[in-house]
Amino acid sequence: MRYWLFKSEPSTWSWDDQVAKGEAGEEWDGVRNYQARNFMREMDLGDRGFFYHSQKEKAIVGIVEICATAHPDSTTDDERWECVDIKAVKSVVKPVTLAEIKSDERLAEMALVKTSRLSVQPVTPQEWKIVCTLAGL
Repeated sequence: MRYWLFKSEPSTWSWDDQVAKGEAGEEWDGVRNYQARNFMREMDLGDRGFFYHSQKEKAIVGIVEICATAHPDSTTDDERWECVDIKAVKSVVKPVTLAEIKSDERLAEMALVKTSRLSVQPVTPQEWKIVCTLAGL
């Protein structure tokens, strides 16, 4: 199993929106960055990810699971763009803010700290465990 982080502006697509989709999940569509797209191409069914609210909140608020591997993005006819489907697994007990992540030396190399603008990012198994602990899971 591999781990990921998905960033979304809550005014566009929030954790509550994701939870409302239930078991069917939802396409993680609209990504127009080659590196983020390539990360989605690497994802397998059952991989887990953090759901991160960007903008004002800047916090990890939930855990998602890949429920459909990379396929054409339905929001464009351009064959270059693909996406995965994700479903909500659980809310975190305590949101983990970007400030907390940046202040934790153990997370200094996390993609969220190094390449913060990327909307889909890998998370190492060690980072996953640390953030889950910080989130009360």
